[in-house]
Amino acid sequence: MSTPAVHVVPIFATPFGVATLPEASKLNPVLAALFSERAPPHWRTGSGPGALMFRSREDLGEWPEQPVRALLREILGAVRAVAASISELTEEDFAALGAEARAWFTLVRPNGCVRAQSYPNTSWLAVYCVTAPEPSQARIDSGVLRLHESRLSTMFQDPTQGGVRLPYRSGHCTWRPVPGEMAIFPAGLTHEIALVRARGTLTLVSAGVRFVGASGAWMPPW
Repeated sequence: MSTPAVHVVPIFATPFGVATLPEASKLNPVLAALFSERAPPHWRTGSGPGALMFRSREDLGEWPEQPVRALLREILGAVRAVAASISELTEEDFAALGAEARAWFTLVRPNGCVRAQSYPNTSWLAVYCVTAPEPSQARIDSGVLRLHESRLSTMFQDPTQGGVRLPYRSGHCTWRPVPGEMAIFPAGLTHEIALVRARGTLTLVSAGVRFVGASGAWMPPW
């Protein structure tokens, strides 16, 4: 029996980028101390979920401190690089786009988590890790960034579908925050931070980013 020639391509692929900051070892201790100082209630956004998770107001881009500004420059540069790597725009057209961003920091303490969420009117989300507890021996998903499956499917799976490899495998995907690294993915993708089941605080900086050109007046406000 002859074997037909086949060609398989991913048609609903979701981009996910990981970037490492070269200056993380210098920036992270300063950032961790600064965020710890600014975790009283008046820095919190809304009522918050309690003492186990603190999320700041979305005004990190307005902070004058040099380490914060340096980090945000790195985040925007990484988001731009990820977006450009999959864009059909010419280099000249892409370089002409301006970036808008809203950023905040999050402290997740033992037994805390970040509820599932996504961000409208935003193209990209970057999640940068400042500090992270050691991995839990009891729970391998402790403190991971969990990205929810977004493709619709039936429950039926035969053996050929149950063992497929990425990017074709269905189900949630996870990324473990590592100090100095950031994850970059579409902001409309539902995601969460799983319960931290280890000693120590998970410190994250998140930035929602979107790009606008000369005709960007149509863009809805945040």
